[in-house]
Amino acid sequence: MKLRTAITLVLVLAVLGALAYGAVRLVRATATETAAELPTTRVKRGKVVLTVAARGELQGGNSEMLTAPMTGGGDMAITYMRDPGELVEPGDVVVQFDITEQEYKLREAEADFAEAQQQVLKAEADAEASEEESRYAKLSADSEVKLAEIEIRRNPFLSAIAARQNDLALEAAKNRQRQAGQDYTNKKATFTAGINIQKAGENKAKVMADIARKNIENMTLKAKTGGYVNIQQNTNQNMIYWGMALPPYQLGDTVGGGQAVAQIPDLKSWEVSANVGELDRGHLAEGQRVTIRVVAVPGREFPGKVKFIGGTSGPPWDRKFEARIALDAPAPELRPGMTSNMIITVDTIDNVLWIPTQALFESDGRTYVYAHGTNGFVPHDVKLTRRSESQAIVTGINEGELVALTTPDQQLKSAGSVQQSGAMKALSK
Repeated sequence: MKLRTAITLVLVLAVLGALAYGAVRLVRATATETAAELPTTRVKRGKVVLTVAARGELQGGNSEMLTAPMTGGGDMAITYMRDPGELVEPGDVVVQFDITEQEYKLREAEADFAEAQQQVLKAEADAEASEEESRYAKLSADSEVKLAEIEIRRNPFLSAIAARQNDLALEAAKNRQRQAGQDYTNKKATFTAGINIQKAGENKAKVMADIARKNIENMTLKAKTGGYVNIQQNTNQNMIYWGMALPPYQLGDTVGGGQAVAQIPDLKSWEVSANVGELDRGHLAEGQRVTIRVVAVPGREFPGKVKFIGGTSGPPWDRKFEARIALDAPAPELRPGMTSNMIITVDTIDNVLWIPTQALFESDGRTYVYAHGTNGFVPHDVKLTRRSESQAIVTGINEGELVALTTPDQQLKSAGSVQQSGAMKALSK
């Protein structure tokens, strides 16, 4: 029994030792293989073309923007709209708003205008009748004055009392004459003012009717130039959050006065609007050449140049600025809103040393690469001259030297952790 127990113990220890030896060999082999798989490149000398890549949206350079009219009321509902990308000719209806309210206002204004016209006619008739009455009263007073003056001529042949009565009659006739003349002047001025008031009401009703007709006309948005319709985004949302994709306007949506609803780009003047990172702002200038590739038109490149550089905006962690690139030779198959990839040529430098940007590291104010030496890949300080998205121009290192594209320490740590996991799996088996 003792011999059997000893033999069993020896066999168990031997198996455990073999497993441990195999695990160590497996870890070493995997670490060596991982180290050998470290991605590297060599320092090269040659021509470097510094470029800035960006993505933007194709749009017309001299676009015609169709906006909702200022009707003085609330929001307007869309009752008709062209499909996005539909080709229209000058004079074609692009967007139609609901004109029910404006038609009601027009009928009401036309009724008020017709009533005001009748009021003007009535005021003019009343004024004419009153003027005739006042004129008759004035003529009667004039006649009484003349008769009284004739009677006064008989005073020398009449008694003193009769002569006095004639004088009093003439004075009373003259008073009535003055009063009749004053009444005639006052009534004429009063009725003239009344007619003017009625005409003012007539003009007001006419203006209201004209405004309603103009609003109805303006609520039909027509194209002034030919092109493809680009429907704008609907910003009238109950809730808007950062990064939300706003939908385009659709039938039944309401639009406020002055809001842009559709756009008709100029087919003879295309441009691309792109948001470029703030770090590349110093590399761009108006007039630089640009190569544009439209995603929907594969296999073709469109030359262009930087037309406009806007201000920087956005949160501190993602600052961008708008850049507009004008196309030199647009094509008929282009449509507004197409996604476009742009490569802006910043500068071309000959006979310089360069490495891929992922081979350059920066830490604590140092700029260095991991160069290959007798002890493996070790940090080597270099000086960065220029850099693009894919290439970095450096000095302080020799042409042809082998440099790592990743940090060797992180590569080994990652390999060790992965291999330890594999060894544990082997031991568990």
